[in-house]
Amino acid sequence: MTGKSLVLDANILIRSVLGQRVRGIIEAHAEQISFFIPETAYAEAEEHLVALVVKRGGDPAKAVHLLRSMAALGTIARHDLYADFEEEARKRLADRDPDDWPILAAALALGCAIWTEDTDFFGCGVATWTSASVDSYFR
Repeated sequence: MTGKSLVLDANILIRSVLGQRVRGIIEAHAEQISFFIPETAYAEAEEHLVALVVKRGGDPAKAVHLLRSMAALGTIARHDLYADFEEEARKRLADRDPDDWPILAAALALGCAIWTEDTDFFGCGVATWTSASVDSYFR
C-alpha cells in the first residue's frame, strides 16, 4: 500500500465511467494513491451504472467494461477485510443511510479516508473528500 489511500464510494465509480473528470483524477493518481473499493460498492456501481446507461440510450456492455478497467486501478476489498467494523459503521450511519456501512467499515479497517459525493458520510468520524476537494488530499 502506498502512503495515502482512499475508499471509493459507488457514486465515484459511476462518475469515473460517465464523466471524464473523476476518471482523469483516478488515472492520474493510481500509482501514488491506493484506491480501495468494497465489493458491495462495486456491485452497487455496476447495477446502477447499467440502469443509467440503458436509460440514456448507451451501451451497457461498454460501460461495464470501462467500470472494470477503472476498478482494476484499485483494489477490491472483500467483506472479510472489513467485517469486524460492520457494527461500528452501522452505528455511525444509523440515522443516515445504514446501507452505506461497507464504505465506512472499509475506511475504518484500512485507516483511510473516503471519496464520495454522498453527504451521509460527513461527520461519521472518518475524513471524507468530494470530487471538488480530493485534489487537496493528493497534495
